[in-house]
Amino acid sequence: MRDEKRSAETVIELSKVSTRFGDHVVHSEVDLQVSRSEVFALIGGSGSGKSTLLREMILLQRPNSGTIRVLGVDLQDIGDDEALALRQRWGVMFQHGGLFSSLTVKENVGLPLREHTRLDDALIDEIAAWKLAVTGLKAEVGAQYPSELSGGMIKRASLARAMALDPELLFLDEPTAGLDPDSAGGVDQLVRKLRDLFGLTIVIVTHDLDLLWQVADRVAVLGEGKVQGIGSMSELSQMDHPAVRMFFDGPRGRAAQAQERHLADLEAGRKTVRPSSKAK
Repeated sequence: MRDEKRSAETVIELSKVSTRFGDHVVHSEVDLQVSRSEVFALIGGSGSGKSTLLREMILLQRPNSGTIRVLGVDLQDIGDDEALALRQRWGVMFQHGGLFSSLTVKENVGLPLREHTRLDDALIDEIAAWKLAVTGLKAEVGAQYPSELSGGMIKRASLARAMALDPELLFLDEPTAGLDPDSAGGVDQLVRKLRDLFGLTIVIVTHDLDLLWQVADRVAVLGEGKVQGIGSMSELSQMDHPAVRMFFDGPRGRAAQAQERHLADLEAGRKTVRPSSKAK
């Protein structure tokens, strides 16, 4: 019962959020709710405002009107001390990693701990090494610099840093952008692992339909300043709105759906297999 209550809890709530850049309307009275422990994704065409909405959720930008509440805190006119405390409850994985080039990977991961805790250096290094291991990176990667890493390794290192303070809430900005299919598939598995292992609430901005089919509980489609559709990928695939259909009718959308059907068929096949009876 307690878990059901937690899953029903609203972690992020947007009410009538509107954003303009000059005369250009980015959002017009957007309403959204994200529940605890769900993987929630934002998608939309270029200029639809999904990245702007993410920036508003993490206090990097403010909407022109409307309210945003994150973890029960109203972001409107939030004070510096309250904002600092709130930022320590979430982690952010930026699209291009956002790692400091002059620091080793382990130093990058340990940086939030050095800024916000009084732990000694040895313990911080130990925690950083564990966070890297959780994201699938080998121990020796911690001694390397970001310039020495592949794109997939940078994504994992950035995710390890986002997890440094044991956040309740994780924001992922284009986590598979620029990755080859194998590396992107590894990110799919990692997102599911983190959600299941730590009970995280995860918000993703992405163009990757394979990622959406694999990990998203619900997806909101932004277009023309509004939410044009919201639901599971299966539910969205049945909607007729043009802003939604563009993600399913193109070649990438058809390929992603075919892959999803293939995986579903494989899973169904495994469930129907029965052990052969032993010879008498």
